[in-house]
Amino acid sequence: MAIRTFICAATITCAVAAQADPLVVFAAASLKEPMDVLAAVHGDTVVSYGGSGLLARQILQGAPADVVVLAHPQWMDALGDLAQDRVDLLGNELVLIGPAGPTIALTPEAVGVALGEGRLALGLTKAVPAGQYAAEALTTLGLWDGVQGQLAEVDSVRAALSLVARGEAPLGITYASDAQAEDQVDILATFPPDSHAPITYPAARISNDARATAFLVLLASTEGQTIFAEAGFVPLVAP
Repeated sequence: MAIRTFICAATITCAVAAQADPLVVFAAASLKEPMDVLAAVHGDTVVSYGGSGLLARQILQGAPADVVVLAHPQWMDALGDLAQDRVDLLGNELVLIGPAGPTIALTPEAVGVALGEGRLALGLTKAVPAGQYAAEALTTLGLWDGVQGQLAEVDSVRAALSLVARGEAPLGITYASDAQAEDQVDILATFPPDSHAPITYPAARISNDARATAFLVLLASTEGQTIFAEAGFVPLVAP
C-alpha cells in the first residue's frame, strides 16, 4: 500500500509539473521588444530568440517549440507540415544605419565614402533574413560589388545592430524596428521596397497545446498588432 501511495503521489506530482511547463516560443531576434511584452501579457510563456534559419533548423531537429515566428517565409516553408495555422503576421522596412549623422544616398559613391575602410554589418546573407534581404537590395541597387569585400556577417540582425551601436562598424543594415529600439544608431537611408522581396514575418503553431493557439490569436489581435506597430513593425493582419 505504501508503494502504491508513493507511485500515485509521484504520478500526480509529475502531471502537475507537466501542466506547469511554460509555453515555448521561438522568435526572430528582431522581435524581442514587442514579443517580450506579448509574452508577459499572455503569461507563463518563455521566448527563445535567434536568427530565423537557426531557429527553423532547431525545430526540424526536434527542439520543443510550441509557437514560432520567423522573419522570412523561406524558413517557415522549410518547416513544412510542422507549421500549423500559419499566418503572415507582420512586415518591416530595410534600412541602412550608422552611429549618427545625416542621411545619405544609396549610391556606390555615397555608401563607399560613408563606409571608408570599415565594415558593413549585416546578418548572414545565406541564413539570416535581414542579411538575405540586404544582399538582394544591395545587388538590385548596384551596391554589392563595392561592399562585398567589407562585409561583417553575423548570426542575427541584432548582432549587426550591436556592432554599429558600439562603433565597431560605421554602417549596418537592419530593419527599421531594430533602429527604433537602439538610441545609439540613426537611420541613414531606407531601401526602396522594390529593391528586395517583401519583408514578411510568418507565425505558426508547432505543438498541439491549446495555449499555442491562444498565443497566435493574441499576436494577430488588435492588441497584439498595436504593440508590434508601436515597435516599428507593419501590421499585416486586418482587425
